[in-house]
Amino acid sequence: MSESAETGNGTAAEPEMSYEESREELNNVVRQLESGGLSLKDSLALWERGEELARVCEQWLEGARAKLAAAMDERAENGAGAGGEDTGTPF
Repeated sequence: MSESAETGNGTAAEPEMSYEESREELNNVVRQLESGGLSLKDSLALWERGEELARVCEQWLEGARAKLAAAMDERAENGAGAGGEDTGTPF
């Protein structure tokens, strides 16, 4: 993993690219690969870039899942819900 995606102590750092930027570039990579006509070398380079972009997207999604889980845990601990009842839905 690149130094920018991971800190020295092994904990994940926030990726340099936003989720939206990464997803858009990944879509472009997929389109280029699907269109064909590339050399094997170029195709492999694009594939590797796509794998890297997919990891960045996954980092963002895992971070969002963790934040959502923490918010839901906090809500459950507080017994939140209108009138003090837990509705079982996050919103």
